[in-house]
Amino acid sequence: MADAFPPLAELAAEEQDLQFTSFTNDDAWDLGSALVAAARRADAPVAVAVVRNGHRLFSAALPGATPDNDEWIERKTRVVHRFGHSSLYVRQASIERGTTFEEEFGLDPSRYAAHGGAFPVLVRSVGPVGAVVVSGLPQLDDHRMVVAAIRAHLGR
Repeated sequence: MADAFPPLAELAAEEQDLQFTSFTNDDAWDLGSALVAAARRADAPVAVAVVRNGHRLFSAALPGATPDNDEWIERKTRVVHRFGHSSLYVRQASIERGTTFEEEFGLDPSRYAAHGGAFPVLVRSVGPVGAVVVSGLPQLDDHRMVVAAIRAHLGR
């Protein structure tokens, strides 16, 4: 493995830092569009989704993305909705407890994937209201792409 996965403390700090004061349909469009632009610059074969309260506000598939990426998006999004944390955070939490997500929770792997790439839309004083998701790259790269887009959107 070329890159080490970040420790849970680092992932928790990301979630603490990357919070919105509100999250509108325009925010979803801007964030999704920024992810598509970044993916185009990198020639990344990804699918992108932005969801708020169960409503998909943005969806795109770039050249090279497949229907499998849509399935990964759904599985990673379910993890964010169920646990209120990024899919990578949930993965790392299990690992740091000495187990795996699959062993610890026993959830249907065809419905839940604790793999990097889904990040919660966190609204300060509200909590998680949705997710921003990328699928198509190695999971750490999916996660980094989402975090970079949210960080840029928030001006951090």
